[in-house]
Amino acid sequence: MPEEEIGAVTHYFSHIPAAAITLSKPLKVGDKIHIKGHTTDFETTIVSMQVEHKDVQEAKAKASIGIKVPEKCREHDKVFKVTA
Repeated sequence: MPEEEIGAVTHYFSHIPAAAITLSKPLKVGDKIHIKGHTTDFETTIVSMQVEHKDVQEAKAKASIGIKVPEKCREHDKVFKVTA
């Protein structure tokens, strides 16, 4: 499936498990993303996301968001939006 790079992981919170991501392009709830790095490679659908601890339905470019993730990821992993 075609993918477009939309950001990068800036932090991983293992106790939640969640990732902080800085976006370079907009993202919204329901979008499918692919997180890829040296040891990371998984896809997930955004079911919820937060900006500054507040739930939002969409985030603009340059926003720093938090999302729950099904697997461990690391700083500098790239985030791609899967376009079907």
